[in-house]
Amino acid sequence: MSTCPNGHQSGTDDWCEVCGMRMAPPPPTTYAPPPPPPYSGGYASGYDPNAYQMPPEPPAQAEPCPNCGTPREGLSQFCEECRYNFVTHVGTVFVPPPPAAPQFPPYQRYESQRSRPSQMNRPAEPLAPESVTSGSGDFLLPPPVGQYEAPEAPPAQATWTAVITADRDYFTAMMARSGPDAQGLYFPSYSPELHLPLTGDQITIGRRRHSTGESPDIDLSRAPEDPGVSHQHALLGRQPDGTWVVVDQDSTNGTTLNGAEDPLDPYVPVPLKDGDRVHVGAWTTITILRG
Repeated sequence: MSTCPNGHQSGTDDWCEVCGMRMAPPPPTTYAPPPPPPYSGGYASGYDPNAYQMPPEPPAQAEPCPNCGTPREGLSQFCEECRYNFVTHVGTVFVPPPPAAPQFPPYQRYESQRSRPSQMNRPAEPLAPESVTSGSGDFLLPPPVGQYEAPEAPPAQATWTAVITADRDYFTAMMARSGPDAQGLYFPSYSPELHLPLTGDQITIGRRRHSTGESPDIDLSRAPEDPGVSHQHALLGRQPDGTWVVVDQDSTNGTTLNGAEDPLDPYVPVPLKDGDRVHVGAWTTITILRG
């Protein structure tokens, strides 16, 4: 008899004869193989074959150097004593580095009596009379008078200075000449005056290129940046006599001098005098002063 999930006794194994409930399938029968028979061989009493372990291998003998017999250190390529090469089987000739040369202080030249001509077998030279020797003993004869004149030092060249300012008068005149193209420009409320000594052969005027970092000597990209100045606007050049000239570098808005309306011709040097005013950009005036 089988028992259905509802607890009825049924004579069938698939469906319950009382309530018609499906009967659970019987659990599968598992097969376990019988254990192997005990080994009846010739093992000695108390011997366990599974507990057997292989004996440890004897340590490998270090390879001796065929040249000097020194044992090889592990798998090193060279012998520690004679530098024999275990890989190429070639003896290595070890040449120690030469000893460092001793360092001495710089040689100083001293006056040696041995380098002078021999004084032997030469007649005695007459001494100068006491009246012609100087009191200090530095001269046997007094220096000549009136026969030597010290060379005159070249006249020192005058120093020049460039004074860079924001010029309101120049800005007003420039705005009047520019017309509607200059609308939107305003004179800066604050612009400190700069003094730059003129040294070297030339002074470049312009604005710094932010892409390359190239910066002129008079950089007008500083705040407040003058938007009317080209990157390579003009330059000041020194003349052989020490005076200076101004050269426009074919700038976009041109370069004027001393309030003039007409710009300077590009690449033509124009001499400058003390107090001349060079106008560039929208409001910048560079005054050249001597001394």
